[in-house]
Amino acid sequence: MKRLFACLALLGVVALGAPAWAEEAAPAAAVVTEAVTAVADVAAAAAPAAEAAVEVTVNKGDTAWLMTSTLLVLFMALPGLALFYGGLVRVKNMLSVLMQVMVVFSLISVLWVVYGYSLAFTEASPFIGSLDKLFLSGVSIETLADTFTATSKLPEFVFIAFQCTFAGITCALIVGSFAERMKFAAVLLFSVIWFTFCYLPIAHMVWGPGGYLLGDGALDFAGGTVVHINAGVAGLVGAYLVGKRIGYGRESMAPHSLTLTMVGASMLWVGWFGFNAGSNLEATAGAALAFINTLVATAGAVLAWTLAEAVFKGKPSMLGAASGAVAGLVAITPACGTVGPMGALALGLLAGFVCLWGVNGLKRMLGADDSLDVFGVHGVGGILGAILTGVFTAPSLGGTGAEDFSIAHQVWVQTYSVLITIVWSAVVAFVAYKIADLFVGLRVPEEEEREGLDITSHGETAYHH
Repeated sequence: MKRLFACLALLGVVALGAPAWAEEAAPAAAVVTEAVTAVADVAAAAAPAAEAAVEVTVNKGDTAWLMTSTLLVLFMALPGLALFYGGLVRVKNMLSVLMQVMVVFSLISVLWVVYGYSLAFTEASPFIGSLDKLFLSGVSIETLADTFTATSKLPEFVFIAFQCTFAGITCALIVGSFAERMKFAAVLLFSVIWFTFCYLPIAHMVWGPGGYLLGDGALDFAGGTVVHINAGVAGLVGAYLVGKRIGYGRESMAPHSLTLTMVGASMLWVGWFGFNAGSNLEATAGAALAFINTLVATAGAVLAWTLAEAVFKGKPSMLGAASGAVAGLVAITPACGTVGPMGALALGLLAGFVCLWGVNGLKRMLGADDSLDVFGVHGVGGILGAILTGVFTAPSLGGTGAEDFSIAHQVWVQTYSVLITIVWSAVVAFVAYKIADLFVGLRVPEEEEREGLDITSHGETAYHH
């Protein structure tokens, strides 16, 4: 009992003294609490920065692959496209085609870094970017560009250079439609206008941040709409407006060197691996998929074109095999990152047959002198590939689409993007040709065309016998 009373007395003393102790301890506790809260706030504020510093990386392999891909696309244009086109024209116009391809590519490269990159790859509206990066303002060796992986970045200069080669070769492709008869000054003036008001808006809509067609879910991995349909339609409009070559349909206009054409086509095939697999932006399995698809589709198109010529014309030709290779490359371009190898093979086989019709039956129906079949191969092949991307991307057909992928919906989105590209390119091209005609005239005089543009426009000849 005594112990109980002692415990009760002790508890009473503690109870009576507790308020005083609490008053004395409160300031110290408050200081501790504030300190803990401050530390927590600092940690919370630093967490995102620390997380970003840990997660965002610039992989040396990705950077090296994209630099290599940029060189491969440059190789496609110079000398690949130049020699492919050069071999297809008559000997008196060989140098004029080489000159047009090289200078147009160079001109667009300069315009790209001045204002093209800014308008294509900054976010301002669904149809065009801003001028925030005019003259590459704000771009340095420290600025980064996005890839398809949120935590993986690229040096922005590498991305700018890669996309520059796309813009340059797109404008150079158009040259083939009006080869052998258009003024050099008119070619350059047209290229500036069309690049500014057609290529840049389409590139922004399909690939740029906030782009209209990108937002709608259009699939164009490496440029079916942006590059091939865009250039093919502009070339067809040019073939109509510039008019047919003198003697077209009456005189022989056979290629002067199928050897060079084959060499050029082979260079295009090699360079196209940078074009397609490089568009993955990272050296990952995605690039490997685009790589093998580019190989398989092209081979399939060569075989299909060759077989069709053997059946319908009696003999397969070297020109046909080279054209088939380009047709397969064009058709797989929009699909290369989202279809499986068997889908790529199907696309290539279809492209070989369809593009052969494009440069024969369709060309006769259109009645245009598309000198080097830019629309028949790039336009038709690009349309075929862009639309069928919506089919072969389906997981059930070996593609990489989501489980709920709808072929019908995606084909509609693809067709919609194709139609927008066709209309936009045709309208801008028509206006650009008319402006060039107004200021410098589109076509060389008849006597100069008969003599050949090598001598009359550039004062040189390709060969000295």
